[in-house]
Amino acid sequence: MTDQSAFPDDLLKLQERLHRAHAEHRAYLADLPWSVEPLTGWTRGERFSHRGDVPDSPGWSDEQKETVDRMWAEIRELSIALASHPHWATVAREHLVDTRMLLKKQTRHAEPHIEVAEAA
Repeated sequence: MTDQSAFPDDLLKLQERLHRAHAEHRAYLADLPWSVEPLTGWTRGERFSHRGDVPDSPGWSDEQKETVDRMWAEIRELSIALASHPHWATVAREHLVDTRMLLKKQTRHAEPHIEVAEAA
């Protein structure tokens, strides 16, 4: 097994960038309409919905689609760079999964920082 000090600095930075890219992607998607293409919503009684009533979706704009595509491309590039990093050749095959999980755990922030406005 390995510890954080055994990970090369560039590998740690790659993993941190990948975590950040995933978080930014999730946050961006959360603000988009629920459907990529325009679709009519429904009320809870018309179809099963764990969210209750679902409003109409105007769909995504071309700019929003391009942004999501660009974000996915960045995530793919970072994932490939991370998976093909030379460090993995130095890790015994039987420890690869555990070591990879350790890298992910050690570079991920335990809780996202959320600023709370002071009540006046």
